[in-house]
Amino acid sequence: MATQYVDELGNPTYDIKYNPNGSMFAIEGITSPDGRVFGKMGHSERHTENVFKNISGNYDQKIFESGVNYYK
Repeated sequence: MATQYVDELGNPTYDIKYNPNGSMFAIEGITSPDGRVFGKMGHSERHTENVFKNISGNYDQKIFESGVNYYK
């Protein structure tokens, strides 16, 4: 397990406010055993007030930028 849905205190949670899909063990992301493959469930680019709308704009996606830059 690489990342989890957590509450404001950093505790893994099933609370829909923090874990919108009810993921077991609050798992949001996993990695392959060697750590080279990262799969994530959450859509951090859609973390805004209007979460269910496609809103254009720039979002902080450094984890994806880092992956792209690594393979350039």
